Amino acid sequence: MRVIYTDEIIKNISEMCIEANLHLSQDLKNAIHQGKESERSPLGCRILGQLEDNMDIAAEQKIPICQDTGMAVIFFNIGQEVHVEGVFLEDAIQEGIRRGYTEGYLRKSVVKDPILRENTKDNTPGIIHYQIVPGSQIEIIVAPKGFGSENMSRVYMLKPADGIEGVKEAILNTVKDAGPNACPPMVIGVGIGGDFEKCALLAKQALTRDITKHSEIPYVEKLEIEMLNKINSLGIGPGGLGGTTTALGVNINVYPTHIAGLPVAVNICCHVSRHIRRVL
Repeated sequence: MRVIYTDEIIKNISEMCIEANLHLSQDLKNAIHQGKESERSPLGCRILGQLEDNMDIAAEQKIPICQDTGMAVIFFNIGQEVHVEGVFLEDAIQEGIRRGYTEGYLRKSVVKDPILRENTKDNTPGIIHYQIVPGSQIEIIVAPKGFGSENMSRVYMLKPADGIEGVKEAILNTVKDAGPNACPPMVIGVGIGGDFEKCALLAKQALTRDITKHSEIPYVEKLEIEMLNKINSLGIGPGGLGGTTTALGVNINVYPTHIAGLPVAVNICCHVSRHIRRVL
């Protein structure tokens, strides 16, 4: 049994909240650059260049890539041979978020109640997804999620007879409806299967995958490539001002489901698809 202390968890989550908001992952940086090189619209090309400049300024001056520093989403995968000592684990994770957002001078975007709307002033609570996994390590993924794109996401409870064509239609309709509101170029996370909440979780997790790494399932890989091509043929373009770079990547996760169902979730993220991973 390996002991991990909550002080270490707090420290790492705090650092990760700041780092994720200041630095974009290399796969997304490369995709934006490649998009600029291949973009057919002069205006779209200029916008992609501005996004690159913005990323460089954020890294150099240690300021957020985007003013919406998101609601903190934490995927916390605990090895079953780990024993956590210190304060209550949930409190430790929330404290890491609080320190990261206050000490990093990141925007505080969380309200205590969805109707009363009083700001918590420290961006807590975050959304935490726990999973017990084999081994003696803890994997932490911090994925701050802005709500311009989150608000454009959708869940569909399709009929099995809708099949893969129904899934394609759901993805394309979601992107079309989002248009410029999701701050394209977008990253599209898709969850297929499970039930109502599982497909949404699959879609959220898909956004944390490197966009250059396709699914290991052959038909899913084919679907990811096809959907990216079709989305980039919609003409929405960078900033929603037209062009051929509407999406940077499409990541799809699948899971078993009930004989009577075909749940599909489409979780859209803007080009600032922030996520960072550490293993303790």
